[in-house]
Amino acid sequence: MRHVASDTLLVFGRYGRQTLRSKLGLVFGLLQPLLFLVFFGPLLKDVPLGGRGDSWQTLVPGLLVQLGLFSAAFAGFAILLEKQWGVIERMQVTPVSRLALLMGRVLKDVVALFVQSLLLVLVAVAMGLRAPLFGVLLGFLFVGTLTISLASLSYALAMRVSTPQEFAPVINAVNLPAMLLSGILLPMALAPDWLDTVSHFVPFRYLVDGVRAAFVGDYGDGKVALAALVAAALAVVSVTIGTRLFRKSGA
Repeated sequence: MRHVASDTLLVFGRYGRQTLRSKLGLVFGLLQPLLFLVFFGPLLKDVPLGGRGDSWQTLVPGLLVQLGLFSAAFAGFAILLEKQWGVIERMQVTPVSRLALLMGRVLKDVVALFVQSLLLVLVAVAMGLRAPLFGVLLGFLFVGTLTISLASLSYALAMRVSTPQEFAPVINAVNLPAMLLSGILLPMALAPDWLDTVSHFVPFRYLVDGVRAAFVGDYGDGKVALAALVAAALAVVSVTIGTRLFRKSGA
């Protein structure tokens, strides 16, 4: 276990340094949620959205989940490039733990997401967001757990396919309906009954609802507990599946 932990930190350090050298990647990863925040947020200021909290306490939690959803789901693109450059082949002959090769990358994605999430919240505060500190930190924890889940699956998928043309359609086919049905931009309580019912089969909806409850201080709300349960279950299942696929691919 100690060997896996040290190998994970080694891999994390390698990819963390790469990320620091590519600051534009962090900026552009944050760009879409910021655009929604700046151009879409003011439109909701006087719109009754249902539930507790103001428009910022409704929109910002959704954008945090969106940030995790898109950043983590497309993380596997990096492995596709490494395949082309021969990096994966060189790693296959090293004694580094195969689990560490996956989790070191995932840990890098979680840290990058926390930095992006902090910047997003700071801009939102400047625009009018008011939320309890503990609620914001709890939201970060949920989104970080989501990142672990999706990044693990993304890297595993990237090891199973050969080109971006195979990878991207799969990710888009999952991400688009997930974003629309999880209530990221607007609460699903505003949707027609049939659409609201369908959205209950999308696990990301419970994360969005839980983060929104945390941002208004409803920690005892069942939504927060359900979000924690869903986030933990997703992480366990996704890391297990991701690790198996990653190992079978010979990384």
